[in-house]
Amino acid sequence: MNESTNEYDYKGVALNGILMLVVLLLLMTASIAAAIYSGMIESEVLIAPCIILFIATLICFGGIVKLEPNEVAAMVFFGKYRGTLRTNGYFWVNPFMAKKKMTLRARNLDGKPIKVNDKEGNPILIGLVVVWRLKDTYKALFDVDLQENAATQNVNSRMNALENFVSIQSDAALRQVAGRYAYDNNEGDTDTNEITLRSGGDEINEQLVDCLNERLSMAGIEVIEARINNLNYAPEIAAVMLRRQQASAVVSAREKIVEGAVTMVRMALDRLQDENIELDEEKRAAMVSNLLVVLCSDESATPVINTGTLNH
Repeated sequence: MNESTNEYDYKGVALNGILMLVVLLLLMTASIAAAIYSGMIESEVLIAPCIILFIATLICFGGIVKLEPNEVAAMVFFGKYRGTLRTNGYFWVNPFMAKKKMTLRARNLDGKPIKVNDKEGNPILIGLVVVWRLKDTYKALFDVDLQENAATQNVNSRMNALENFVSIQSDAALRQVAGRYAYDNNEGDTDTNEITLRSGGDEINEQLVDCLNERLSMAGIEVIEARINNLNYAPEIAAVMLRRQQASAVVSAREKIVEGAVTMVRMALDRLQDENIELDEEKRAAMVSNLLVVLCSDESATPVINTGTLNH
């Protein structure tokens, strides 16, 4: 990741804002009072300086800037970057300096689920939540086109534009990461330890963070956390996949039942042998068959008493 940046701290004049506000109010009051006085004495000589002082005072009011905690302002003087003001408080700077305020606070992005294809080509719906914050104001303002509306150039519009950039790049990163893995392990897979979207957990989330940081570094944005918060099959295959999962569950359950039944039959035969009860091959086969039917059946067994083959 390229960490080079042209950002630096503002080193220009930044006076106490409250003091300058008092001075400007006094100058404005003085200019108005002087203009009124010149009108009363009918002196045209003082009118022009009073008007000039009043206009200059109004212009100087544009130099007031207030920064709250975790807010910064990139200072631009007639198109040239002059640094980033980071000190919190109330200041007065050159009124002709454009002050582009940004916030460094962490922000959440809850992305809407998008349809992507997993490693096996199955369409899935996947969504993520991203926690991000601004790290480099120079890159955010001058390396990315925020497409600001000239009438609404404020901190909210800039951060919303950045959030839109994060949203688009998040979708691209999610498609890239999701395409590397299967949704889930299929029945009969040889490598049951293979990472999937359902079982990947922290490893998938770490790859999302790395991929997002790589994509968003150009905009001076740092991703703190990213994790999948929505994962489902697409509607067109959801019903089929549900039946497949149910079938897999039934087969797994049957395997356990058959394994248990065979064990119980073996125990029964061993017990008969221990008790010296001899059965011919036909009766042993019949007993094994009956026990397996009883143990593996979904329904309760119905006993049938057969007395025709009993020998006394």
